[in-house]
Amino acid sequence: MATFVVLARYTHQGVEHIKASPDRLQAVKKGFHAKGAEVKAFYNLMGEFDGLLIVEAPSDEVMAQLALGVESKGNVRTETLRAFTEDEFRKIAAGV
Repeated sequence: MATFVVLARYTHQGVEHIKASPDRLQAVKKGFHAKGAEVKAFYNLMGEFDGLLIVEAPSDEVMAQLALGVESKGNVRTETLRAFTEDEFRKIAAGV
């Protein structure tokens, strides 16, 4: 499983319906699980981003589908980063 850091910012629509945000988060977790991914952690943030999710997904393609699916609802815009473990990093560095 690949690890991803997903940073989210609320849209105007998302802020207007902020009270539904916990239910939307639960729906995201359920939808991710249905595609073989898992939200390992969620944090609400103060600052440039409003939320952070740590996600494990079976592939980059699945993660891209999930991120686009979340964004298509119109409540958040996301920035998804592929995160490499220390072991993965060592393999990458060894190949340079």
